[in-house]
Amino acid sequence: MNIILRELRSHLKSLIIWSLSIVFFIVMMVSEFSAYYHNPEMAQILDAMPQKMLEALSMAGANLTTVIGFISMASVYFYLLLGIYSGLLGSSIISKEERDKTVEFFLTLPISRARVIWSKLAAAVLLSLSLNLVIAITLYSTTMKYDQGENFNKFLFLMMLGIFIIQMIFMTVGMLLAATLKRYKLSGMISMSIIFGAYVLSIITALSKNLENLKYFTPFKFFEAGTLSRELAFEPVYVIISIGIILVSVIGTFVIYPKRDVHI
Repeated sequence: MNIILRELRSHLKSLIIWSLSIVFFIVMMVSEFSAYYHNPEMAQILDAMPQKMLEALSMAGANLTTVIGFISMASVYFYLLLGIYSGLLGSSIISKEERDKTVEFFLTLPISRARVIWSKLAAAVLLSLSLNLVIAITLYSTTMKYDQGENFNKFLFLMMLGIFIIQMIFMTVGMLLAATLKRYKLSGMISMSIIFGAYVLSIITALSKNLENLKYFTPFKFFEAGTLSRELAFEPVYVIISIGIILVSVIGTFVIYPKRDVHI
């Protein structure tokens, strides 16, 4: 528990900065929504755009004049930003002892490395969940003055749950990289490369039907807000793939990190 509290305290400042930044973005975004709300001209503009472009931007079928449609259109920013936060968190929470030269402190504690990993994993999950909840509460509260629609609560819950699963994917992959690589600086760089690569791949998959199967390789296509707004359900295959990636990453971290040589 002491390790968990220590990790929560050390990452609190970063969490607050990320939360305030994204909350500010949401407030500004929702303030612009008044120009779209129940405005048929805005819907016509969207209908005039090429379908492939809309699919690439995860805007296909979105009705910008409704709260759900507008959030679906802007959701790509939430998926990307929260994915980046958790990916960097996962890599840094494992490697920061070597970076901050505090690894000797942990080596002298009468606890196993496995317990250290469990504690860091729990702290990272709590931090990611906290940011996720801040965004969910902000989205709900800032759109209350509009007609949110009868399915808004379920849509928002599923979208934020989908984002949280994506956060866990990138977070655990980041932890695995930090546990595997000898140079701690590389884990953050590679995590960022994977996240942006996955985002670019999600755009590419929408450009051609021949590339459609690539969607199984990018988490950003697993729980798209546009699809959730219509189906109000997850596709089981994406849930299975996500659980598989998370389990492999977590197990790999527990297997590799206790055996690696740490730099003091």
